[in-house]
Order: sequence, then C-alpha cells, then structure tokens
Amino acid sequence: MAQEQTGRYKSLVSNTLLFGLSTFGSKMLVVILMPIYTRHLTPEAYGMVDIISGTCNLIVPIITLCIHEAVIRFGLEKGIRRRDVFTTALLTILAGYLLLFCFWPLLRRVELISGYLPLIYAYVLTSALRSVVTHFIRSGGLVRIFALDGIFTTVLTITLKVVFIAGAKMGVVGDGLATVIADGCSALLLIVILRLYRFFQPGNLKRSAAREMLAYSIPLVPTAIFWWITNLSDRYFVTYMVGLDVNGLYNVAYKIPMMITLVSAIFIQAWQISAFGENNEEEGARFFSTVFRSYYTLVFCAASGILLLIRPITQILVAKEFFESWRFAPFLLLAVSFSCLVTFLGTIYNTAKKNMMVTLTTFVGAILNILLNWLLIPKYGANGAAFATFVSFLVVFLIRAVDSRRYISIAIQPLRIALNLILLLIQSWVALNEPANWVWWEIGILILIIGCNFGNLMFLLRMTLSLLPGHRSR
Repeated sequence: MAQEQTGRYKSLVSNTLLFGLSTFGSKMLVVILMPIYTRHLTPEAYGMVDIISGTCNLIVPIITLCIHEAVIRFGLEKGIRRRDVFTTALLTILAGYLLLFCFWPLLRRVELISGYLPLIYAYVLTSALRSVVTHFIRSGGLVRIFALDGIFTTVLTITLKVVFIAGAKMGVVGDGLATVIADGCSALLLIVILRLYRFFQPGNLKRSAAREMLAYSIPLVPTAIFWWITNLSDRYFVTYMVGLDVNGLYNVAYKIPMMITLVSAIFIQAWQISAFGENNEEEGARFFSTVFRSYYTLVFCAASGILLLIRPITQILVAKEFFESWRFAPFLLLAVSFSCLVTFLGTIYNTAKKNMMVTLTTFVGAILNILLNWLLIPKYGANGAAFATFVSFLVVFLIRAVDSRRYISIAIQPLRIALNLILLLIQSWVALNEPANWVWWEIGILILIIGCNFGNLMFLLRMTLSLLPGHRSR
C-alpha cells in the first residue's frame, strides 16, 4: 500500500514537471513581456490592455458555458465516447458565439470598450476554441503534443507582440491582435495535424452524454463570473474611481504575484488528473492532505521570497515610470496565495461533482470584494483594492476549508496556515513601511516561514529526487 501511495506522489510530481515544461512559457508570458509593455505603452494604454483582456475573460465562460471544464473532466472518464465530448464542446461554443452577436448593439453603448468590439469578438472566439482543443488533447494523454503547442504558441505570441507593439507601434490593438492570431493558429493547427475534426460528429451525438457534460459545466458559469469579480473587478473600480493610469500601475503590480499563479496553474493541471482518478475515500483523504500541505508550503514560501525581492524584481521588469507599482504588490501577493488554496479546495468539489458549493462560496467572495472595493478604494486607492481582494479570497478559503470536509476530510493544519499568514502580514507591513534594517527583518521572516514548513519541503525534495535516473526508493 505504501508503495502504491508513493507511486501516486511520484506520478503527480512527474505530471507537474511535464505540464511545467509545456506551459511554463505561456504562463510566464505576462512577465516576459513586461519590459515591452512598460517601455512602449503609457500607463493609460496598459490599463486599456488589461480592461480588454479582462472583458474577454468575463465573456468566454458565459458564452461557452464553461464547457472546457467538462472536456477535461469527462475526457478522463471511462465510458464516455471522446467524439461526444468534442462534439458537445464545439456545438456549445458555436451556439454561444452566435448568441453573442445579438449583444453587439448593447456592447457598443459601453464607452470604455466600444472602439475595440471587433478585436474583442475575435479574441473571444479564438480563446474559446483553443481552450477546448487543448483541454481535449490533454484529456487524451497527448502531453508531448500539448507541450509542443504551448512552446509554439508562446514563441508566436511573443514574436507578434514585439512586432506589433515595439515595431509597428500598434499599441492596444497590436497586443490583442497578437493574441488572436496565436490562439487561432494553435487551435487550427491542432485540429488539422491531429485530425480532431474526426471527433466532430453532430449526427452521432449521444444526447445523454451532452446533457451530462452541460449539467456539469453550466453551474460553473456563475462560478466563473463570481471568480472574475473577485479577481478582476478591482481593475474596473480602480479605473473609474482613481483613473486609467493608476489601473495601469495596478495591473503591473498584479503581474509580480503572477509568478505564484504560474506554478499553481501548472500544478493544478497535473493535480486534476490525479484527483479525478481518486476513488478510495480513506486513501484519497490521506493523499489530498499530503498534497495540500506540500502545495501551501510552496505557495507561502514563494510569496515570502517574492516579498523580499519585490523592489529589484520590479526594477528589472518595468520601466522607470512604472516602478512605484511595487507598492500595490504585497497585498496582491497575499490575495494570489489564498486564491491558489481556494482553487485547490475547489478540486474536491469537482472530484465529487458538487459544483454548486463552488458557486456559492465564490459568490460570497465576489459580493464581499465589491463591498470592500466600494468602501476602501476612495480612502486607500489601489492598495484598498488589493486588500479587498486578499480578504475576499481569505474568507472563501475559510468557508471551503470547513465545508469541503463533507466530501474529503483532508487535514488543513489551520494553526500552521494561520502562522504563515501572520508572518506574511508582518512581512508585508515591513515592506510597505520600510523600518530600520527592514531587509534583515524580511530575511528573518522568510527563514521563519521556511522553518515552519521544513518538513513539507523535505517531503517535496524527496519526491522530486525520486524521479531522477538511478534513484531507488527506500
């Protein structure tokens, strides 16, 4: 049994490394392009780039009914025909996109985005299509193809953005157009090369499979909306209450914590495969508990390390006029950290196919985020928005930590998480207020966080080393 348990951890670490290889570049895109953005776009233009991508990220899950989530969930499930999965997904996208055109006159009335509607519609279509296609090939175990596509799309996106933004000076339009072309090429090439069109068979669609997929994905639509509110609504509040230029700085600040999101997103891709395949309740609880401890250890240690290096990282990545954006990053780091933990606990509901609780908990976070934004931004500016986002994710985490035990009783270790949070809050205060010898204070706090989680770090190290050639498990 112990050998089987060890094998599951090794499989998870191995899959994480494989998905890391395939998606590292694309996930790091926002960081890689920071020098291009901040040297060739004004804060106002960069704020507009953020508004357009944020708007598309809201529209996509609505018109697609979050069908990509059902693709990965049912694509991994035995007894479901793959052609039913692919056909249902494409038909859902087509129907939603046609419906979106009915809202063109309404969207034209939104002054902030009215001049970019053709770009937004193209962005939505290519993003939705690529999401379904890549989730489909991942569910089929085509990890190498997935990796090559990730590398290809990343290189193409970077090249096009450099050409359009730095070369052709196309600004906001150039940024969006580069993403549209890269996503479109990725989706079409995968469909053609892998002959995925073979799986699109509307005439042979098994309706019960389609109904089951939609029953799974539709409850995730309000979840996606509430998640968007918690993650991105603060950008709109900052834009309207403080200014588009401040939102540009705030958007830059958000990119620093994205380094944690990068690692989290790669891990979650691998974790879904392991979690969805877990059937034994007792062993599953032990497995989830061990992985969760390792996961939050990485998240908190990474947050503390980035807090220590926040100034030099910002100075390296952005132009001089964007440097002050680092002051918004500490609370955003805390927000992103608990966002990662919230996502992990969400996989418990997904595994149990109990998505309604995902929706309800995310709704609580969204409403709290809106109220806190409205109260805090007028007094504290963009840092008020960052703090509001942090508190919202913290509350959702606490609710899920208690409620998710109904399905899998994992050991959350609340006292250790509370200690990590207190240390990170102290480190954030030190970073923002710069007391005497503040660097040494931050180094000391980082050492304390590492010491607090030392056992979990050693477990992670052993699991990683076990993958090396010639290593023998003891």
